[in-house]
Amino acid sequence: MIISTTDSIPNKDIIEITGIAKGNTVRAKHVGRDIFAGLKNIVGGEIHEYTTLLSEVRDEAMKRMMDDARQMGADGIINVRLTTSVVMQGTSEILAYGTAVKLS
Repeated sequence: MIISTTDSIPNKDIIEITGIAKGNTVRAKHVGRDIFAGLKNIVGGEIHEYTTLLSEVRDEAMKRMMDDARQMGADGIINVRLTTSVVMQGTSEILAYGTAVKLS
């Protein structure tokens, strides 16, 4: 599966748009991670626990978007975007979406 944030794929022709592919996941903060994050917040610097969590969540949303595109018969996704939102206190959603396409 070819994935791109651009509206085309070099050396490929888009022969069909199959729909909007999307994938999301909602995660809650872990109490243990919160304690370490709170301590790190006092002294400053990167909060590795949250960096790792967000990386895992982003990968899961991307995987679900690709699975959605495959179900539509697509072999590529263009104009891919990622968004995040707070669903409720202590939880965040990551949404990955793009245009699922068939390429020549």
